[in-house]
Amino acid sequence: MNSKGETLDSTGIGALMTEVTNVADTVLNGGLNRLTDTDVVEFMRRLEICKRQLAALDSALVIEASERDLPRKAGVKDAVPSLRQTLGLSRYDASMRVKIAGACGEFLGADGKPRPITLAATANAYETGVISRDHVRGIVDIMTHLPAEVPAQARTETEQLLVEHCVTGLPDDLPKIGREILARLDPEGTVISDADRRRRRGITISRPGVDGMSKIEGWLTPELRALLDAIFAKLARPGMCNLDDTDAEILAATAKVESKVLEAAARRDRRDAAQRTHDALFALVAALQPGTDTPADTAAGTAADTAAAAAKAGKPVKLGKHRGLPVEVVVTMSLADLERGAGVATTASGGHLSISEALKLAKGSRPVLAVLDKDEIPLYLAHGERLASSGQRLALIARDRGCTHPGCDVPASMCAAHHVIDWAKGGPTDVTNLALVCDHHHALVNDSDNGWQTVMLGKDSPTPGRVGWIAPAALDPSHTPQVNEHHHVGKRVAGLVDSSCRRWGSRAA
Repeated sequence: MNSKGETLDSTGIGALMTEVTNVADTVLNGGLNRLTDTDVVEFMRRLEICKRQLAALDSALVIEASERDLPRKAGVKDAVPSLRQTLGLSRYDASMRVKIAGACGEFLGADGKPRPITLAATANAYETGVISRDHVRGIVDIMTHLPAEVPAQARTETEQLLVEHCVTGLPDDLPKIGREILARLDPEGTVISDADRRRRRGITISRPGVDGMSKIEGWLTPELRALLDAIFAKLARPGMCNLDDTDAEILAATAKVESKVLEAAARRDRRDAAQRTHDALFALVAALQPGTDTPADTAAGTAADTAAAAAKAGKPVKLGKHRGLPVEVVVTMSLADLERGAGVATTASGGHLSISEALKLAKGSRPVLAVLDKDEIPLYLAHGERLASSGQRLALIARDRGCTHPGCDVPASMCAAHHVIDWAKGGPTDVTNLALVCDHHHALVNDSDNGWQTVMLGKDSPTPGRVGWIAPAALDPSHTPQVNEHHHVGKRVAGLVDSSCRRWGSRAA
């Protein structure tokens, strides 16, 4: 049956497909250059909804083919090889369609009546085109990993939270939300424990190939990831540690680099992110090797020997500063999670640690530790060394977590402190007038017709004290300030767990 209650047959399906084809031909050959900018954006949005609705038909068709036993009739054992054979899909695509159908499709019971859909809210949003297949895939993955002990009501509300996020949020944000949810629903690590992660840890360096290159792969613990993120935020940024650059200062992992020199080197830098990470690791390791004649060692001079001696003596290697802070781990956690010893802590690079992992890391490497109250206002800032000029940036990391531009996932370690009211216009260098912004979105802020504007939201706003972004009129004629919720999903997740999982959560606490 279709939405109008009309029965489909082969003739009806043929007519519908012809209509869809005609629409596509008309659009493709109708001259898109005649549309205004606003028309192009609106058409892209409406077309995306149509494509999502068509994609949602996959679940119904997969179920229909399964209930008719079409895979067996085609000489294959199940739906995945059947879809690959019939539609020419990859194994991953076919498997994902079957998985989504199992979670969002409507199956018939033994009595011939429809059974309840496993993820009903997700299925409804998918069918109406509100969310995409990538959104659905992320939701299914998160819901699959929830502990079996989570009450049905909590599962339903968790799914609803995910769907609400997906209506305006990006699919790329879902793994982060999933980690937040799992850490709070499973604070004792009954599903994925610290011991499980330690068992999986490992780095494998393969034998050199004929070209002398070696492949590296493996799994990093959250602690090691947090430490590397803090280091690479500086050493792997454009212009730093470039093996193709002859500037000695830029090659030095331990040398101080003037901002003008780094900016010039960044403009010359043609490496991709992976190459920059490689060169950063090379410079870091080379700086620990005394007496080696390498570009990094030559550039750093005696700094490499000093670093190696410090390492042998059990002292930390000083890597200077990055965006106004020493190169080290910054860990943020809520007071409530700290008091109960369960939940998640967030690093400035956007990573997650359990509270126990974060406290162990703080004890061993003495990172910056920020504790927030229920409104996410910093209550406590501590560090192994006294920081004077860096205090404001620490408060920004604790408050903003990352770039404040709506939808941006760049972590705090890769952001600059932006003046909401421009310095040239009298804006003070104060936390209440500063915001974390990545370099890309910082360049979008200007007074032109196509420029973005930033404002601090007042007490009447749903998000007081946060930074709001106002899009150009071409994107949002209403000029409504928008905030970035990507880095703040933990607060919503915590509220969900506290309100709907008290019985289950109290046992874990």
